[in-house]
Parts: sequence; structure tokens; C-alpha cells
Amino acid sequence: MGSLAIGRSGPAAAGPTSSGPERPARRAGGIEQRLNALRAGVLGANDGIVSVAAVVVGVAGATTQTGPIATAGLAAALGGAVSMALGEYVSVSSQRDSERHLIAVRKQALREDPEGQVRELAAMYEARGLSPATARQVADEETRTGALAAHVRARHHIDLDDVASPWHAAFASFGSFVLGALLPLVAILLPPAHVRVPVTFVATLVALALTGAIAAGIGGGSRRHAALRVVLGGALALAVTYAAGVLLGVSGVV
Repeated sequence: MGSLAIGRSGPAAAGPTSSGPERPARRAGGIEQRLNALRAGVLGANDGIVSVAAVVVGVAGATTQTGPIATAGLAAALGGAVSMALGEYVSVSSQRDSERHLIAVRKQALREDPEGQVRELAAMYEARGLSPATARQVADEETRTGALAAHVRARHHIDLDDVASPWHAAFASFGSFVLGALLPLVAILLPPAHVRVPVTFVATLVALALTGAIAAGIGGGSRRHAALRVVLGGALALAVTYAAGVLLGVSGVV
């Protein structure tokens, strides 16, 4: 399964208060999780591009017949998409179970010892730089406006309205992988046999450069460096599989 997909949860953003120190801030509409999902979708498409391209180029190195190339490419696309979806479902299900457990633990603690929980929350804010009086005021106000939401956000960086959905992650990974896989399939099947491999090489590397740059842009990294890394990795994968296909074809194994 694709190893580039990433997790769907992250620490809540922090911002300065009027008094200077930092305190946890509410995430606006789960924007961080949506950005993570978008980045994972881009990387899923990247996996679909490079893995299917490597398969079809490898088969094309062994034979010029369209049937085996198309069959191998389709099998790689569907198998890879299902594998990605299953991997995401299992991963995000584990994350969701962990989040739900932490929420349940905090709900029970608030029910059994609400005052003690407020004191602990105030102590957390005080440790982050707020004065004791301000820390207690913040803890009291947040508890009054939504005790459970405030405590799980501050302690565990969990947004009650943004708990990860394994089904959403699975479908997103499946779809992004299939979309990525379509490009090398089209590139290898449409051109004449004598140019299909170089066309697929070029199309794949250009697409990888775009997905690498987009993923880096979402994450705030260097687009040029990310694009270069993924293009070099993709070129290596294509070269190795094509050489293996040629070797198998020349040797008469296939």
C-alpha cells in the first residue's frame, strides 16, 4: 500500500493572547484536518502515478503487445487503490478509536471531579506563560462555554467536531490513487508502440513534479526540492522496472 499517505490529525494551532503568552486556539472549521486530507490525497495520486507507471513500463520493456500491458496496468491500478483504501481505513480507524477513548476518559473525569479538572487546565495555561489569575480565568471561561470541548482540545489537541472518519479517508485514498493511475495508463496505451515508453516516462515525471510541488506547497516546504526528490525517485523506479522488463523479454522468460 502507498506509504506516502499521511495522518489526519495534528496539534491545534496556537496563537498569542492579549497578554502575550500562547494558549490553545480553536481550529476554524477543522481547516488543519482538511489540509492534511488534501495533502494525503495529492500523495495518494502520486503513489498511483509512480506505481502504475513502473508496472506498465516494466511490462512494455518485455513485450510490445498492448493486451498484457493494459491488463497489468489495470490490475496495478485497482489493486493499489484497494490497498491504499484499506491501509487508510485501518490507520484512521485506530486514530479515531484513540480519540474517542481520550474523549470518554476526559468526560468521566469532568463528571467525577469538575473542579479538579479546571485546576489542572489552569495549571496547564500557567505553565505556558499565563499568570495564575489569568490562567484560572481562561480555564473557567472555557469550561463554562464547553467543558468537554475545551479540555480535550487543550489536553489532547482534539476537536470534537473534527474527529477523523475512516470511511472518508478510505474513499479519498481510493479515488486519488485511481486518478493518479489513469495518467500512466493513458500515456502507455494511446501512443504508437515505438514511442509509448518515452511518452510514459515524460508524462509520469512531469506529473510527479506537479504532485510533489503541490504537496510541498500545502505543507509549506520547498516546492523545487520536493519536485526534484519525487522526480528523481520516480525516474529511478521507471528505469529499474523497464530494465527488468527488457531483461526478462530478451532472456525469453516472458
